Amino acid sequence: MNADSIKEALKQVKYPGFSRDIVSFGLVRSAAFDAGTAKVSLALTTSDPRVPTALKTEIEKCLRAQPGVREVIVELAVSAAKTAPPPGQAGLGSGQTSPGLKHSVAIASGKGGVGKSTFAVNLACALAQVLEKRGRPGHIGLMDCDIYGPSVPLMMGIGGRPEIDGESLVPLQRHGVKVMSMGFLVDDNTPVVWRGPMIMKTIQQFVQNVHWGELDVLLVDLPPGTGDAQLSLVQTLPLDGAIIVTTPQTAATNVARKGGLMFQKVNVPILGVAENMSWFEDANGNRQTLFGEGGGALTAEKLGTTLLGQVPLFPEIRAGGDAGEPIVVTAPGSQPAQVFRQLAEGLLVRLKL
Repeated sequence: MNADSIKEALKQVKYPGFSRDIVSFGLVRSAAFDAGTAKVSLALTTSDPRVPTALKTEIEKCLRAQPGVREVIVELAVSAAKTAPPPGQAGLGSGQTSPGLKHSVAIASGKGGVGKSTFAVNLACALAQVLEKRGRPGHIGLMDCDIYGPSVPLMMGIGGRPEIDGESLVPLQRHGVKVMSMGFLVDDNTPVVWRGPMIMKTIQQFVQNVHWGELDVLLVDLPPGTGDAQLSLVQTLPLDGAIIVTTPQTAATNVARKGGLMFQKVNVPILGVAENMSWFEDANGNRQTLFGEGGGALTAEKLGTTLLGQVPLFPEIRAGGDAGEPIVVTAPGSQPAQVFRQLAEGLLVRLKL
């Protein structure tokens, strides 16, 4: 038994509420073995006091089952908890995020391909329009945390490299929205091939080392799943809540429900469910439910939350994303744009803005 075999054994220990193990999450700082004693040191950040106890128990159980191990010593360094406060108090007291940030909301889905980034972009633009009418232009931010496949720059029609102000990056801005994305930092032909700890570090830097300025709402577009990006975000940024995006079909709603349960396990409230691609309107004005119906409402019911709205499947929404001109901006009077503004108004009510 040695340090490497201890770490290999610890890959059996999952972080509570996640499918990833504590080694791939980069939580194990050191491991050693001497005279039958296995010693492990971990560093983690959590707002849930049950997590350190649960991890310690699982680590001890795992290592005691290894040959030659008679005693296990687990050292846990738990940094100051960053809890998810009630609406109206996000960002206060953390000392890590922009002091001008009032609210932060994750846009998430369990499954890929449900149009989550398209939803996030149009919701951000709709929020910017609503706040501009209230005399607060430029108070919406959009943080693209899809490290492997950032699509927000394309959909926002924005590119180039962010400027540096001191030790902070300055987000790019378009359509009244401040944007930061991995897509600004690598060229189109460079794949991001990173392990978990590097992803976690990047998301921490997006939160802590970007000069967001005064923001009423920061939307965080997360990649699908319940892995590195999700864990890093909830450990770094005090979220007011999460919006779960799904399509009506069962294949999407089943996974979306699991994504919602993940946030609940890490004490992030679900603000609601948004159903995307709800229906298609044919040339005669008849609605065609191509992906079934009722899935969003059912997901919301199972998560104990509300259905925020249903976004129709319009070709113009896709075309706007490909052209970098979201439909909320180019066709503000269209049915999809009206739905997004209603969603924006509803979110602002929930955030008490």
